Amino acid sequence: MSFPSYPPARYDGENGEVSARLRRADAAPEVTYASGVTVDYLATGASTGGDFGLYRWTFGPGESGPGPHFHRTITESFYVLTGAVLLFDGTTWVEATQGDFLHVPPGGVHGFRNVLGEPASMLLMFTPGAPREDYFETLAAVSKGLELSEEERTAFYLRHDNHWA
Repeated sequence: MSFPSYPPARYDGENGEVSARLRRADAAPEVTYASGVTVDYLATGASTGGDFGLYRWTFGPGESGPGPHFHRTITESFYVLTGAVLLFDGTTWVEATQGDFLHVPPGGVHGFRNVLGEPASMLLMFTPGAPREDYFETLAAVSKGLELSEEERTAFYLRHDNHWA
C-alpha cells in the first residue's frame, strides 16, 4: 500500500521550540452578530502561517446563515458540535447533527443555516488560512446597521472570495 509523502520540512531546529498557544473554552467570542450568532477565532490564517483558519460558529435563536455560494481559492469544512444545522451540499439542504462533517473543495456550492430555533454550534475550517476575520466582522457590523452600497457589497464579497450560486 502506498501513502502520500509528508510535505517538506518547515522547521529545522534541533530541539523544538515553545510556540504552542492555548485558547480557553470560556474566552469571550471575537464577534457577535445582532441575531445572537457568535464567532470564536480558534486559529486564524495569520496565527497558523496561512495553513488554515478554524472558527467556532454558535448560532443565535433565529434563522441565520448564508445561502448557496462557492469559493474559488479556499476549501471550507463544517463539523457540527451541538444541535442540528442545515447544510447545503450543492444539491439539497440536509440536516446535520453532532459529529456530522461536510468538506467543500474550491468551487463546491454550499451553504449553512440554523432554521430550527434550537441552540447549535459548529466548527468552520478554511484552507489555506484566508483572512476571514474581516468578513465575519463586517457582516456583524452590517447586522447592527452598517450600510453598504450595492457596489461596496459586491466588492466586499469579491474581496472575500464569496460567489453566490
